[in-house]
Formats: sequence, structure tokens, C-alpha cells
Amino acid sequence: MRMVACDLDGTIVRKDGRISSRTLAALTACERLGVHVVFVTGRPPRWMEPIVEMTGHQGLALCGNGAVVLNLATGTVVSSRALTLPTVVQVTRRLREAIPSAAFALETLNGYRREPGYVAVHPAAQEARAAPLDQLLLDSPTVVKVLCKQAAEHYGELDSDELLVLARSALGDLAEVVHSDPLAHMLEISAPGVTKATALAWLAGELGVQADEVIAFGDMPNDIPMLTWAGTGYAMAGGHPDAIAAASRQAPPCDQDGVAQVIEALLTGLDHKVGR
Repeated sequence: MRMVACDLDGTIVRKDGRISSRTLAALTACERLGVHVVFVTGRPPRWMEPIVEMTGHQGLALCGNGAVVLNLATGTVVSSRALTLPTVVQVTRRLREAIPSAAFALETLNGYRREPGYVAVHPAAQEARAAPLDQLLLDSPTVVKVLCKQAAEHYGELDSDELLVLARSALGDLAEVVHSDPLAHMLEISAPGVTKATALAWLAGELGVQADEVIAFGDMPNDIPMLTWAGTGYAMAGGHPDAIAAASRQAPPCDQDGVAQVIEALLTGLDHKVGR
């Protein structure tokens, strides 16, 4: 084990938004032994400051499902893989045809913005710039992720799994589409070839780490590429069934410090195989 690649929400970040002291201790123990710890998350860079405050982590994080490499020490973007603006237009057009009630928001390096019909949950999102899509693109933003929900009057009629089936059929190879919560009623769309796995493979290569030296942890469909790329992929018990089916092993649930349990056993040389 030379690298631990870890999803955040539902994997080490609990429902209250906190990371347990036991998990923090396990990740710190890895770093002290020279094992690279990498956070690989669907979160945009603007949501990473609380993670830095909790963990003290100062390395690189892979955000936006692999679209953004973020320096946690400085809060600066090292690199990004964005959707072209013509692709954004084509993606939204195809999805409106497949899901007539679709509304969109954009995660960009120039700020978050949304269509008026897009259901914003977080207070900051509610206050974000709202305008029709063509106006949101006028300043040629660097779009790292398109978010899709059903508009307010239809919101919740389809869950994320149902939306994902429709979107993948509509988009084909035009873009990568995933979701990170079946109950969020939301899709996350990235440029073609942008996944947690491709970003992690790049970073591992930069650090001279082979795939079979990587342990990965995740719980949702957006984690599946990473869980299958890594030498050992642990899905969290209680996570999405597709993630559990794809992973080679299973860790105890997030609220039972499942990642910490696995790491502690690995660091003590135990052959820890949970649930498999």
C-alpha cells in the first residue's frame, strides 16, 4: 500500500459533516509512514475549505469527480479538464429532449451559476446568479461540471438512478454522466474521459505509484471507476448497490469508521477482508 484514495461524503465525512477523530488518526498514520493520502471527491473546490480545516491536509485533492486538481495548501487550481462550451450546449439540448423538465446549473472556475428553474438546496446556491443557459455562457466560463435536476414543478418525480439511465442513453460518449446520491435527484456531467479513475491514474503516475499499490474507498456510482481502477477497491457498507457490486471488497459503514477500521488493520499487517 503506497496510496490511499478516499472519497469524502458518505465515506469518511458523516451526515453531520464531520470526520471522526479515529478516521483522522488513521489517515495521519498513513502519511507518517509515507503512504500518500488523496481525497477524490465530487465536491467542487469551493466546498473543500471545511475539509482542510478538519484534516489539516495540505496536499493535492481531485475535485469535481476528477475534473479539477486542487492544491489544498493554497486553495489554487493546479489544472482542470473542462467541457467545451459547444459540448455544454449539446449536452443540455440532448437532456432536455430526454428529460423535458430538466433544468441546469454550472460548476465553473469562474463561479457557480444556475437556471431559474434549477432547484437550489444550499443557501449559497440559492443566492447564486440565476439566468437562462445562454446568458450563463456569455462570459465563456470554464465549465468543469454540468448539474441537472428536474425543474421545481417536477422535482423528485425521478430519482438519480432513473435520471442516470435516461441521461446515459441520451448522451452516449458525448460526456461522462454520474450521480453521487440516489436521493438527490441530480446528475453530474463532466467532459468525456473525466472520471475519478482517470484523475487518480494521472496523480499516481506523477508520484510513481502503480495501480496495484492503491487502496480506494467510496460509496456511490461516481466512485465506481476509481474502485475498479485501484488495486484494491473498498465500497462502504450501506453505499449504493452498484458501487458495492463493482468493488472487490467492502468496508464497514462510514458512521462506524469503516475506512479507519480497514486502514488500521492494513497498517498492522492483518489480512483484513470485510464482507468478502
